[in-house]
Amino acid sequence: MSDTPTMQSSDPQDPERHDRFPSAFTILFGLIVLVAALSWIVPAGQYDRVTNEALGKETPVPGTYRVVESAPQGLLDILRAPVAGFYDPASYAANAIDVSLFVLFIGGFLGVVNRTGAIDGGITAAMAGMRGREKWMIPILMALFAAGGTTYGMAEETLAFYAILIPVMIAAGYDAATGVAVILLGAGIGVMGSTINPFATTIASNAAGIAFTDGLLLRLAILGVGWLICVAFVMRYAARVKADPSASIVADRRAENERHFAGEASGLDAALTTRNKVVLILFALTFAVMIWGVALRGWWMAEMSMLFLAASLIIGTVGWVGEKPFVEAFVNGARDLLGVALIIGLARGIVVVMDAGRITDTVLHASEQLIAGRSEVVFITGMYWIEVAMSFLVPSTSGLAVLSMPILAPVSDFAGVDRSLAVTAYQSASGIVNLITPTSAVVVGALAIGRIPYNRWLLFVAPLLLVLTVLNMAALALGVVL
Repeated sequence: MSDTPTMQSSDPQDPERHDRFPSAFTILFGLIVLVAALSWIVPAGQYDRVTNEALGKETPVPGTYRVVESAPQGLLDILRAPVAGFYDPASYAANAIDVSLFVLFIGGFLGVVNRTGAIDGGITAAMAGMRGREKWMIPILMALFAAGGTTYGMAEETLAFYAILIPVMIAAGYDAATGVAVILLGAGIGVMGSTINPFATTIASNAAGIAFTDGLLLRLAILGVGWLICVAFVMRYAARVKADPSASIVADRRAENERHFAGEASGLDAALTTRNKVVLILFALTFAVMIWGVALRGWWMAEMSMLFLAASLIIGTVGWVGEKPFVEAFVNGARDLLGVALIIGLARGIVVVMDAGRITDTVLHASEQLIAGRSEVVFITGMYWIEVAMSFLVPSTSGLAVLSMPILAPVSDFAGVDRSLAVTAYQSASGIVNLITPTSAVVVGALAIGRIPYNRWLLFVAPLLLVLTVLNMAALALGVVL
């Protein structure tokens, strides 16, 4: 990323001026307005809740749904939602302040690393070493991100990698969309095929009253086949872009993206000095420590933000940046990702309005009534699509698990469907939706960093989503039969 903030172009040919699809900010604010309007129409309802000691959270009690006094959300509630999305004591699950601050610290960290010149030197050396074999970066990196997704639910953590990988992909002859796809689809397929992910599989299994290892073989099959499908999809697209740059979904922004991600002055001719090698080692070690901390020490946003701040100070010292250039680089780097941080809070504001309008439990109750008493295949199919719909409203995998599993898992007993299939239906539906939902901080954040319009991303992944949906449905039907 460049050290200076990107200015809006006044060029009448600027693609931004001719892209008629609304920005992510407009889409998300529109969804807040829509949910607020629904709070005037949809009956308010609520389940009784009890504290689940194993989960450390309150879960709804099946059979306790009741209609309560409506709480329609008005203009002031709509305007408050983006603010409450960052921090609202009454709806902690919707808070985004920790994720947003994490993004700003990542931006500052990247700004300092870029100031040392180590990134440009590293890209130059990597491209020289992999000349002719750049395409193999795609399956290797997607395997690593999928491993993170399936084991510990790698999601928000991936936001730290986009600004690093995208310049590499552009330098290799691909485009920004390839870099975004490698990370977002790689980690996403890992979450869709979660095996021991504590934020999806473990929480959902606990809420369903079963061991998280139940149904493991089916999820491994979804993970393996899904990963192959995603890798083939991305490699095919990358090969087309390399052969014909006009095939890129952001072809009209290619020159602008090259300047933004690689830097106008530096290009890719920076030397990889000994000092830069040390900086790159520290850079890689920072991410290794982050993964270790999240997977084994229970770190979350505060600890990861602290890590990137400490790494910035160390790298700034080793890279001999200087005090004033260090501060300037850190602030400019954070400023480059300020839009991403604001988008994240806006996305979480949707959940705030739903909860305040008391319509979240009503949606869940309607889903429960819809699939109760159905045949096995119809039941699991219906549950999958219900979870798909609810995933748009509740993009948090853990939040959706705590909300839906205590209700829908017991219902599966009456349909003769194993509860492990209910968990698999939930996590595969949540995983696929979280590749595209505009209510997900990960999706809107990734697209904002990659400078990819949301409508173009939807068109890009639509064929892949269709294939992955067929895979999920076939796997669930097979699970019922076996």
